[in-house]
Amino acid sequence: LLDLYARRQAREGFAFPVDQRLYAEFASGFPYEETTDQQNAIDAVVADLESSLPMDRVVCGDVGFGKTEVALRAAFVAVQAGKQVALLVPTTLLAQQHYATFSDRLADWPIKLELLSRFRTGKQAGAVLERLKNGTVDIVIGTHRLIQKDVHFKHLGLVIIDEEQRFGVQQKERLKQLRAEVDLLTLTATPIPRTLNMAMSGIRDLSIIATPPARRMAVKTLVSEWDRSVLREALLRELQRGGQVFFLHNEVRNIQKIAREVEELVPHARIAVAHGQLGERELESVMLDFYRQRYNVLVCTTIIESGIDVPTANTIVINRADRFGLAQLHQLRGRVGRSHHRAYAYLIVPDKRAMTADARKRLEAISSLEELGAGFTLATHDLEIRGAGELLGAEQSGQINQVGFSLYSDMLARAVAALRRGEDVDLEQPLRQGVEIELHIPALIPDTYLADVQTRLTLYKRIASATDSKGLRELQVEMIDRFGLLPDAVKNLFALAELKLAAERIGVTKLDFGPQGGRVEFSEKSRADPAALVRLMQESRGNYLMQGPQKLRILLQQEDAKRRMAEIQRVFALLDPDKEKDNQ
Repeated sequence: LLDLYARRQAREGFAFPVDQRLYAEFASGFPYEETTDQQNAIDAVVADLESSLPMDRVVCGDVGFGKTEVALRAAFVAVQAGKQVALLVPTTLLAQQHYATFSDRLADWPIKLELLSRFRTGKQAGAVLERLKNGTVDIVIGTHRLIQKDVHFKHLGLVIIDEEQRFGVQQKERLKQLRAEVDLLTLTATPIPRTLNMAMSGIRDLSIIATPPARRMAVKTLVSEWDRSVLREALLRELQRGGQVFFLHNEVRNIQKIAREVEELVPHARIAVAHGQLGERELESVMLDFYRQRYNVLVCTTIIESGIDVPTANTIVINRADRFGLAQLHQLRGRVGRSHHRAYAYLIVPDKRAMTADARKRLEAISSLEELGAGFTLATHDLEIRGAGELLGAEQSGQINQVGFSLYSDMLARAVAALRRGEDVDLEQPLRQGVEIELHIPALIPDTYLADVQTRLTLYKRIASATDSKGLRELQVEMIDRFGLLPDAVKNLFALAELKLAAERIGVTKLDFGPQGGRVEFSEKSRADPAALVRLMQESRGNYLMQGPQKLRILLQQEDAKRRMAEIQRVFALLDPDKEKDNQ
């Protein structure tokens, strides 16, 4: 993954030329007024495409807030530049809906659009694959079928992933590996903690669409145990205003029983059942009939979770809501309230004692955040409840879980810098070994001085990251101000940090100096002053000797730690070419 990200960042990607006249003409076909956030997201995506650095942007916006239009504009720019576009979606129903939306928006343009999902026969899919390979298809919309080994593109330029929380790490990385310089646009209502963490840490760019479309109202969310009178009232209210209801029960084995119970609650309702085990044609026909309002209650599984847009459905009942994740509940709630009517979501749960602590936290979060645009806030709650997830792959295999994100970022920055200089990155040894200094003295922040582990770790990192003496002095002043006078062990820690800075300037890779003597090792590109080194050996009366071209032996025996420290500071000051200039 380090190799892939480093190559993506270092490699010149494709800078998409944008024909402003054609682009403005296409944009004017959007039937709504762009919201401020939506326009900002579109501008950021187009700027990314125009840049030669491969795009990796996450667009986070609630259901129905206009993410599809962002994808359409990006796809249009890519196709105008002669590249192919792949739009990956999690379900066949959403693929079908995107295909209809894209066909509608692109109807006046000479752009070849194709669909690849299980609703296509083997023969039709084979023809689409052939046309993708020879480059006659401009945009392909598909499910997981798109990332199978037999799919080949002639000149893929942009990959768009919709509802990215529904795809696994391996599937997303497989897409990136199609070509390291492919531009990647990710759309999501509630980014998974891993993505959110990467976006907040700066590995990926983030655009948030938080402005709701005009006249859109928030969905009223109610958490309740199974109560026939509450359910009957909810269903009747929606049906009497001419609307439709999703009644979600996520177990196929007893979904018919639930459908019969719903029928008992509202005998005059026209009820249909939809789940993933229905045949393709049957499922498609049930969904179309519901969309055309031949049915007004749909008893279904989570198959409706992604992208089904039914403006007249404004009540959803979710049975056993405690079994769903936070992002999933938010997605399901987003199936209603897509027009200007007030919508309702009923989360049906068992007795509180039968739920886990995490399930209770999720339900509290979802019911407290019902305002429009809450997806991003919910994702941050999810980050808190679930943790940050594995940033760097399915299992964080190898040493990554011991490396941590901060060090990974350093390694990535160094790998990118090396690639840009035209050097090969040694992935077996990605860490630049720092200067090793051992003076056999206690150098630490004792817990008697500072009890909080987290603060101690932060200070160790700040001391290790200091780039000059001034920074170290300021940090010492800050610590004295916050925690009191420095104990000897902390003073030693700062003295060693100062020595490391001097060692890096001179080109010393290792220093070991104990009571019985020690050695100093120089790098091949050391800047140590040779004349000063000769003078040191002549004046030391046998205490310093060169052993080979890169090692200086210290034969001086010194029990006192402070004197050892003073001696090595004197030696480094003598060898430092910059110090000599300062003294003059």
